[in-house]
Amino acid sequence: MPDSIVIIPTYNEKENIERMIRKVFSLPHDFHLLIIDDGSPDGTANIVKNLQPEFSERLYIEERAGKQGLGTAYIHGFKWAIKNHYDFIFEMDADFSHNPDDLLRLRDACIEGADAAIGSRYIKGVNVVNWPMSRVLMSFFASVYVRFITGIDIQDSTAGFMCYKRKVLETLNLDKIKFVGYAFQIEMKYTTLKHNFKIVEVPIIFTDRTAGASKMSKGIFREAFFGVIQMKINSIFRKYPEG
Repeated sequence: MPDSIVIIPTYNEKENIERMIRKVFSLPHDFHLLIIDDGSPDGTANIVKNLQPEFSERLYIEERAGKQGLGTAYIHGFKWAIKNHYDFIFEMDADFSHNPDDLLRLRDACIEGADAAIGSRYIKGVNVVNWPMSRVLMSFFASVYVRFITGIDIQDSTAGFMCYKRKVLETLNLDKIKFVGYAFQIEMKYTTLKHNFKIVEVPIIFTDRTAGASKMSKGIFREAFFGVIQMKINSIFRKYPEG
């Protein structure tokens, strides 16, 4: 049984999804792919399903009705991956902002002792390409804000490029992860650390999408800003068994 599954949530990613699938399957490790598609009206799911015969027993898709949020997509994928006994479970975007070659580096970090590895934009300076300065500053200072409120020592707390060992996701109570936007990424890292798991940041270069549309919105940013305070307060009254 292959040990690694890459989970990619999609909504209207027809310009990117086939290239991404072929790129992941070209890597020198036997990664499997699970696409979580939230009813993309542009036919993203059909592209994936048409490729499944070519990549039999490596490419999987779970289709959901309508946009239900990034966090719920990943929770759905995590539970699927745990049920199917994958040891290394990855999060990655479909739009090539995350370089698929870096999957190997994240996996190596977990093999070498980390319980979770972050593809970090900010662990060695600011490694972001093609973002406007306003977006770079918002993202960078969001992580500063998270460190200030929560006390966690993570430079890129909003990163969406991750590798988790299965034991981490089995230990976390995934049904208690409540945020659905980018605050989900913060909550997952915070909860992982509260369970005393080791997180390592691996430097990557983040390149903004060149095809398709961004899913960022003011509502997502608002959830992250106020959600961090709520998360910190809630954690005071919660017990976190060590993993």
